[in-house]
Amino acid sequence: MPTISMFYGIAIMMFVGDHPAPHFHAKYQNYKATFNFDGDMTKGKMPPKQRKLIAAWAEIHRKELEENWERAISKEMPFDIEPLR
Repeated sequence: MPTISMFYGIAIMMFVGDHPAPHFHAKYQNYKATFNFDGDMTKGKMPPKQRKLIAAWAEIHRKELEENWERAISKEMPFDIEPLR
């Protein structure tokens, strides 16, 4: 699963093959979760502070997430997205 961004110890990845709704995956230490493009956690566990950081990042980069989703559907590699600073 390609990593498309990393910030504050959080890795953001995107992979289309696991289910059809647009989403991305986040890993932080031993936590793993799935988020929709609104930044809402839909599956898994993530500490509250990191959830807020991920939601903020998703809000800022929604357009790029949508573009990456389209690339992934077309079997193209997603591009990197700027980290949260």
